[in-house]
Amino acid sequence: MTSIQQKKERVAMLSVASNSFLVLFKVMIGMAIGSVSIISEAIHSGVDLLAAVIAMFSVKTSSVPADDRHPFGHGKIENISGFVEALLIFLAAFWIILEALKKLNAPQVMENASWGVGVMLFSSVMNFIVSQQLFRVGKEADSIALQADAWHLRTDVYTSAGVMLALSIIWLGHKFFTDPNIHWIDPVAAIFVAILILHAAYELTVNSIRDLMDAQLPPEEQNYIRDIISREPAIYGFHQLRTRKAGHIRFIEFHIKVAPQMTVHDSHNITKTLKKSIRDKFPESTITIHTEPCDGECTDICEAGCLLPGEKKEQISHHHV
Repeated sequence: MTSIQQKKERVAMLSVASNSFLVLFKVMIGMAIGSVSIISEAIHSGVDLLAAVIAMFSVKTSSVPADDRHPFGHGKIENISGFVEALLIFLAAFWIILEALKKLNAPQVMENASWGVGVMLFSSVMNFIVSQQLFRVGKEADSIALQADAWHLRTDVYTSAGVMLALSIIWLGHKFFTDPNIHWIDPVAAIFVAILILHAAYELTVNSIRDLMDAQLPPEEQNYIRDIISREPAIYGFHQLRTRKAGHIRFIEFHIKVAPQMTVHDSHNITKTLKKSIRDKFPESTITIHTEPCDGECTDICEAGCLLPGEKKEQISHHHV
């Protein structure tokens, strides 16, 4: 097992452990003081826990090498897990809104709001620390599953802070005023949590579906590949650059034009050099390069990726007339 894979699995297990603890902690305090906003945060952490379990499973599965049944590898399991996580978040958010509206219609007096402030502060700090680790390893390993898990926890940091503020107002209100009419703040804070959760779910859905639909790599990554091809002096042109991504694995294919008299050995060396240069930037890449002779027939496709100066192009065209 590679060191990066070990890092991925360790940080995924850390996320599972921290979320398990927070779910239990929030449920206990939320039930004890009768806070729907803390219960909603417990549900949020429950979804994060499920997402962390899915992420841990996908991280393990996506690293399995390609086989006869899956010749392109298992990378898309990360995208599928991200999509499933997004659906779960949507469901949790709507449930929170429903419960909050019920409590808004029938507000209840909350006792010991200070306990809620404490648990939300603890939750924010813990989730921030774990999300930082997930972001770091997720970006290093280019794992959409870990990055999705990190975004879940980072959202939880903000929602916990919002709930903590709401409970602080309730706590201080009861401390300095007699029977203040501020019990509506708790369900309103829960609705605020749900709206932020819905936004995170939307972003995650877009990102996971994009790769499931085999969308091309971002423009900056494609431009990097084009620059590498253009720097090779023996290449006369290139075309049909096609890219996609499955989990952390990139698939890149394109055609290159070379001198007709070039030997198979030399053209093979060019493709080896290109693949090495591309993998220096994108280590987990499957690259397919098709070599063609530049025969002077300049079609529209060839013109778009032609790397020859005008004089050289005319010489080749006249030579093959």
